[in-house]
Amino acid sequence: MADTTNMKSLAKDTAIYGLSSIIGKFLNYLLVPLYTYVLARTSDYGIVTNLYAWTALLLVILTYGMETGFFRFANREGYDSKQVYRTAFIALLTTSTVFAVLCCVFRQPIANAMGYSGHSEFIAMLAVTVAMDAFACIPFAYLRYQKRPILFAALKLLFVILNIAFNILFLVVLKKNDVVYVFVSNIMATGIQTLCLLPFTLPRGARFSWTVLREMLRYSLPLLVLGVAGIMNQTLDRILFPYLYPHEDAEAQLGIYGACFKVAMVMMMFTQAFRYAYEPFVFSKHKDRQSVEAYADAMKYYIIFSFLILMIVVFYLDIFRYIISPAYWEGLKIVPVVLWTYIFQGIYFNLSFWYKLTDETKWGAWFSLIGLVITFVLQIVFVPRIGYWASCGSSLVCYFCIMLLSYFIGQKKAPIPYDLKRIGVYTMLTVILCGVFYAFRFYVTANMWLDMAVGTVLLCIYLLVLTRKDFPLSGLPVIGKYFK
Repeated sequence: MADTTNMKSLAKDTAIYGLSSIIGKFLNYLLVPLYTYVLARTSDYGIVTNLYAWTALLLVILTYGMETGFFRFANREGYDSKQVYRTAFIALLTTSTVFAVLCCVFRQPIANAMGYSGHSEFIAMLAVTVAMDAFACIPFAYLRYQKRPILFAALKLLFVILNIAFNILFLVVLKKNDVVYVFVSNIMATGIQTLCLLPFTLPRGARFSWTVLREMLRYSLPLLVLGVAGIMNQTLDRILFPYLYPHEDAEAQLGIYGACFKVAMVMMMFTQAFRYAYEPFVFSKHKDRQSVEAYADAMKYYIIFSFLILMIVVFYLDIFRYIISPAYWEGLKIVPVVLWTYIFQGIYFNLSFWYKLTDETKWGAWFSLIGLVITFVLQIVFVPRIGYWASCGSSLVCYFCIMLLSYFIGQKKAPIPYDLKRIGVYTMLTVILCGVFYAFRFYVTANMWLDMAVGTVLLCIYLLVLTRKDFPLSGLPVIGKYFK
């Protein structure tokens, strides 16, 4: 009975964390059309794309693996969880404050080096915002440790709602169509979230310990290497682009690339929703959650539904393009490439089960570093020649290569019987259907409605194969009984 109660509690908490994450990402996604339609120039969105890529990298550096370290030592025998929390809290508070102060003091030299010499205020605001976000990772981790998912989710969504509200206030209501108000909105929302978070998470009843800090750093700092390499694989294209693209319109081109990249993020949100909604159902069919068959099933269905989402976006891109302003539509041709990149990235992360199960996480670091080298070299060589096509292409090659490496090494270390035959069938089917769609689009008609009609027929063919062979409607949770 205790195990059943624990599983129900875990399922409820996972649902709350997962739902809040998906809702938060979706609401934040709504800022993309706001920015592209309201900001005066595509170069303005290029600034947003570049600086937010920097903030993602800085956030990983400034947290230096302490969130994972906190969970590790708070649950370890012989350590006082309150002392571990207070130590991590003070450490992150100190390093984040020092970072923010230094960036504010030296904002002009930093702005000059980054190409924003006339906008040093961008640097100061983002530094303070990133510092608050980095510091807040430990209080948020503490809420998870205390099993307070509702408060955790409420505070996370509070930031998203405030950020959207402030953006609408400045950019739409007050018509302050200047990119600076994007960063003003962010710092205000982050500040309010942090103030609301602190009363629930201030450390009490324990002292800071240098000994505990040394132990935590010894454990956490190696994770920093993995984290930096991983996040750079995702953001290096947007960080390096202004330095590598030798044209005056580099910021405008980056804005187009960033906006079209966001269109493809529909894939990430849908696949994350699938993992929260369907993976528990897949695993529940196996008595042992650690069974390799469960992992194989989860991978197969992840790939099948990723292909479905890819085709939905590709076949109805004439509708999805309205997510962004027409000024950005010239870059929409990269969307299918980015969608495949997200698929390879998702497969790679699903494959990571093997080195986590065998405690050989060093392989994750090696894969990330190899991917970083591939991304860096390809961008250095090709961005000056072909612009943002090289940016999205380097990400595609990076994740394709490390996906294959993880698969082949994993099959030697901890074999998992993936259903390669069915995966291959759906891969070929997807390629053929997409090929037919593009052939019709470019050689028969360029009419938007006819293109979507053909896409609908092709999508029905995929769904027919899916429901006949691998996903009978009778197997769906809750509503499956209506299809028996």
